[in-house]
Amino acid sequence: MSIASTLANAASGLAAATRTAELISSNVANANTDGYGRRDIRLGSVVNGTSGAGVRVIGIDRNVDQIAINDRRLADASLGSSSTSSFYFDGLQDAFGTPETQGSLSARLASFESALVQAAGAPQSSENLQSVFNAARDVTGKINSVAATIQDARQSADQQIANQVSTVNNALLRIKDLNEEIAQRTNTGGDFATLMDQRQQQIDQITSIIPVRELPRDDGKIALITENGSILLDDNAAEIEFRSTLTITPDMTLEAGSLSGLTITGAGSAFGDGLAMISGGSLSALFDVRDTLATNSQAQLDAFSRDLVERFADPALDTTLTAGDPGLFTDRGAALDPLDEVGLSNRLSLNALVDPDQGGTVTRLRDGLGAVTPGPVGENGLLQAMSDRLARSQEPVSGNFLRSGSSASLVSELLSEIGLSRTNAMAEQSFAAAQVAEFKEAELRAGVNTDQELQRLLLVEKAFAANAKVITTVDEMLDTLLRI
Repeated sequence: MSIASTLANAASGLAAATRTAELISSNVANANTDGYGRRDIRLGSVVNGTSGAGVRVIGIDRNVDQIAINDRRLADASLGSSSTSSFYFDGLQDAFGTPETQGSLSARLASFESALVQAAGAPQSSENLQSVFNAARDVTGKINSVAATIQDARQSADQQIANQVSTVNNALLRIKDLNEEIAQRTNTGGDFATLMDQRQQQIDQITSIIPVRELPRDDGKIALITENGSILLDDNAAEIEFRSTLTITPDMTLEAGSLSGLTITGAGSAFGDGLAMISGGSLSALFDVRDTLATNSQAQLDAFSRDLVERFADPALDTTLTAGDPGLFTDRGAALDPLDEVGLSNRLSLNALVDPDQGGTVTRLRDGLGAVTPGPVGENGLLQAMSDRLARSQEPVSGNFLRSGSSASLVSELLSEIGLSRTNAMAEQSFAAAQVAEFKEAELRAGVNTDQELQRLLLVEKAFAANAKVITTVDEMLDTLLRI
């Protein structure tokens, strides 16, 4: 072996050791970076005829556990879905309040019932009558507040749908571009590991929103398919279209065409409608909140409001009323229209005849809403009858209540349903979070192990020192030869 070839061998060894050290430092630096795939260097010998001529870098391998990544992505989607549902029920339960909470619907209904009993015991007291009015107004105010919370949840879900659709569309376009760049570098022999990291990060943005699986294609490209087999990305990216609604009212539904659904165009193959294609992630859960969970909650609250209105609008209860007159509780001052129940909880209000701020008088709670002149101050018949009506067990005309009951028991059933739904959603969320953690750990096991990387660095250090020693030795030999 000539001195020149010896130097060439050593120089190639230094270059390989340098490149290996760069990869190890990159691995260690990105040990906790999401989407980063551990790099390994592939080395090969250089042969000149029949003699070795050093070492060369054949390529850089990016190592990930794709099975663990796919499983973790599906778990991400499940967690996104359950978290969205859990958040909705958390907010709804907070809006209703629990029975022991001051200001809850249960507590305000109990205060109204207590005020009626107290006023029936001393009907001549204007303070007692004012307390009945205040307690009744608190009940309507609380129902209005809960109804507003439900509509806010629908409005928020609609806006979040628009935001998530935009995120998915942008990510799909970016993944398409990365596919092209990776294919180009694959064909030209360039390093594309960093591009694959970026692509994995973009896919991870999508997976909590829409559960997708990654399928390999030629030249390093990938395709993305949804759980029902629809293709969101192959050579081209699909586009998801959604139109947000500025203001959502209780009567607006997807079925009626007043709210937007999803339209997906450009997919390689599609099965079912847009909602079927994206089921399983947070995007699907947001549609469920907007179009199912919140509307069901609204319907139950409207049904309770109707029951409350009808309990106090009966002429048999208040003989000063005639059929068709609004009772104590009204639909924005008007009598209940049975065909216009949707949104009643938003419109529920007290009769202006008992509201001093609207020219009414609280004495009508004792004398009758239609009383023209004040009655005997000691008469408590109407107050006692209203108390009995509030506590009377009756079957609601609408809603999905399981049994007949008093107003208090109907509220209790409402809260029980919400609490059960919240508990189930939290259980699903906890299970999904545990799955994410487990699959993430499996994914990390194929990732960077800093202890192993540092051990590899020690070997690189020895190789670097050995090659450097060869060059130093050759240099000393040349100096000796030149001095002869």
